[in-house]
Amino acid sequence: ALGLRLSGGEGAALLLQLEARVQLARSAAGDSSARAADAESRLTILQSELENRRLRSETRASAASTARRDLEEAESELQVIEASLSKAQTSASALEAELSQLEAERSGHEAAEARGRSELQEAERAHSQAQIELARREQELASLRQRIEDDFGLVEFEYDEAVTGPEPLPLNGWVERLPHVEEIAPELEGQVTRLRLQLRRMGAVNVEARHEYEEVRQRADFLTTQLDDLRKAEAQIREVIAELDLLMEREFRKTFDAVAVTFREVFTQLFGGGSARLILTDSEDLTNTGIDIEARLPGRREHGLAMLSGGERSLTACALVFSLLKVSPTPFCVLDEVDAMLDEANVGRFCDMVRELSAHTQFVIITHNRQTIQTAEVVYGITMGADSASRVLSLQLDEAEKVAAR
Repeated sequence: ALGLRLSGGEGAALLLQLEARVQLARSAAGDSSARAADAESRLTILQSELENRRLRSETRASAASTARRDLEEAESELQVIEASLSKAQTSASALEAELSQLEAERSGHEAAEARGRSELQEAERAHSQAQIELARREQELASLRQRIEDDFGLVEFEYDEAVTGPEPLPLNGWVERLPHVEEIAPELEGQVTRLRLQLRRMGAVNVEARHEYEEVRQRADFLTTQLDDLRKAEAQIREVIAELDLLMEREFRKTFDAVAVTFREVFTQLFGGGSARLILTDSEDLTNTGIDIEARLPGRREHGLAMLSGGERSLTACALVFSLLKVSPTPFCVLDEVDAMLDEANVGRFCDMVRELSAHTQFVIITHNRQTIQTAEVVYGITMGADSASRVLSLQLDEAEKVAAR
């Protein structure tokens, strides 16, 4: 048939078709060769990857065996640590009991100190009044002695036993006896006039001055004894104050060191990074020192509190409060809108910290933040009723979840 077609004049066209088919076959053969070369290269790559995976598998098996050995060693070390922790907890319980006893003794010392101070102040007032009274009495006594010396230096009175009246003054032996004069000489008239003026100026004689002097002297002796006792009591109280100062300094230093360590951890947890530290303004005088805070926020350099924004200062204050609660938990803690200036990320970390500390402390939080409200177990809302009076609405979230589940 091909011969007939060629003889019939169709040979040229058929030859062209055959050449086109041959060209297509050659092109297909070239593509097949290229694909075969590509397949061989991929096979080589796959073999290399297979070898790498085999090596990694062997490495992982070796690492797994090493990890198992490390795990066994870690378990043994954990048992040793648990035993040490048990001993430490026992020691901590004994130390806590001793601390409670010391705190009770400190409270007793403080009460005794307060009573001693009150008694000391009262005694000081009484002593001041006694000194004033003593000085006044001594002045009166000195005045009386001077007047007696001036007015009775040359006079002696004679008293009759039958005469009733006040007790005579004990002037015997103090004055000079004068001769009896029937008539006053002219040259003595001036002296008599002067003596009469002295008698008139002297006025009435206080015959009870001796008894008053004895009473004042006894009172002065008693006050002097009381003053000595007060001085001894003051010395003892000052010793107690010195001991209390040493005790307070020691306890303050211990508490400050613990809070400083906890504050760094809580600050980093609340801010999601950064660091902060507590600094004593006067480390040599712990009774009068102040405390400063230096904070370095994530991505920023270290600043004092004055350079922080309102929300940053609020979160820093929360870190300090939470550090105190971690070191010494209290039964209750009231927070009044401390999250008002915090963004959502900081509020989330704040709520996580509150949830962690709520295991030992009951928190009462006043807030308008919905995220903080969702953290609470019981919610109290304040609203205004129809009579314009405030009403309290309470909701226990755990019970609400149970009702919703039912």
